Amino acid sequence: MNAAPGRNPYADLLRIGAVGFVVTGHWLLTSISDHGGHLHGEDVVSALPWTQWLTLFFQVMPLIFLAGGYANAGSWARHHAAGEPWAGWLADRARRLLVPTTVYVAVAVLAVVVCVAADVPAAIREELFWAAALHLWFLPTYLALLALTPALAAGWRRRRWQLPLAFAVLTAVVDVFVIGPRLPLIGWSNYLWVWGGLYLLGFAWRDGAFTRAGALWLAAAGAALWAVLVLPGPFPVSTVGVPGARIQNASPPSIALAAYAAVLIGLLLAAEDPVRRRMRHPRRVTAANAAAMPLYLWHMAPALAVAAVAYPAGLLPFTPIGSGGWWLLRPVWVLICAALLIPLVLALARLPHPPPYPARRAWTTGPRLLLVAALAAACYALAHLALHGFAPGGRLPAVPLLCYAAGTAVLLGVSTAPRTSGVEGHSAARQCPEPGRGVD
Repeated sequence: MNAAPGRNPYADLLRIGAVGFVVTGHWLLTSISDHGGHLHGEDVVSALPWTQWLTLFFQVMPLIFLAGGYANAGSWARHHAAGEPWAGWLADRARRLLVPTTVYVAVAVLAVVVCVAADVPAAIREELFWAAALHLWFLPTYLALLALTPALAAGWRRRRWQLPLAFAVLTAVVDVFVIGPRLPLIGWSNYLWVWGGLYLLGFAWRDGAFTRAGALWLAAAGAALWAVLVLPGPFPVSTVGVPGARIQNASPPSIALAAYAAVLIGLLLAAEDPVRRRMRHPRRVTAANAAAMPLYLWHMAPALAVAAVAYPAGLLPFTPIGSGGWWLLRPVWVLICAALLIPLVLALARLPHPPPYPARRAWTTGPRLLLVAALAAACYALAHLALHGFAPGGRLPAVPLLCYAAGTAVLLGVSTAPRTSGVEGHSAARQCPEPGRGVD
């Protein structure tokens, strides 16, 4: 397999393809019903337990973390070699996520205010804006791994495969405490161990540590472990959260999800060389990645808009979940949502973007601590929104939103300050590639 020091279109293909599967999966696994004249979202996996097997085809978030590890390992190596400080690099990488996220958060907050002014019932506001925020869980996890990238890169250089293996062992240990003594709080640390372990596989991939045979062995080992953990139990088949289930595979992630991810990643990495040989327009794949973040952020907006308008107006009929009519409407539902989402994403692409790789100041201890505090504030806010939504109890959560505003203001502001002197000042004069060139 290729060790790709530059831009790898296959990594781009995995990323944008994964986002597409996530979007479609969320649309398919959400069903709208009418409870006493009020719209209500039903979870398909809970209502139709056999559909848990279908989640094996739509749980592709491991590929996003794999591709993220690949890209960020390359970006950090390049900028560190050029004398770039960690804090400035982190601020630059974080702002690429936080600029579009801030637009989304601002629109959601405005929508809550409009709903309050329109006297929409508090229970409906709470459910509606919980669904609009659920997918934000990805951001605090990814931002934390972004901050840890230099340490993870150093650990990979020194320990190689011992490091992702240690993450897998820690995942299993945490699950033992969650399932045995029933200590659910410790389970949340698996957001670091599971997704961090997959992020590290991206480091290994970029470093050329995967051969085709090695990738297939990873898939085989993952399949064997998954079969032991799931078929006799105790873990469920579903790779997404199942409301009310005591043991989950996704929230928080489990060793069973890590095993499933090993199968997925191993098979797709084994297919890299033949797929790359058949890619006729790799630059188009790379260009399409610009849409990945808007697609992910905004994909629930058309679903919620269609539900709020089409069902009460009688444009779409209410059909019992699992019925023949319900199944026939699933493709129609997906096509309507896609028809609304695509022009929305194209419109968002016209918004001005922050300039790439701005000059940075000489980062001293004070600004670095400020950056860490700002990142922690933004991560806390996004995690709170993902858990409780934009309108818990029907009202805006003031403290998390203030934390997000303050943290994001620092993260978006500090990376534009000019450098002053030293090695960093010398490095500021270098021409840095634009996003989309080299490893991004």
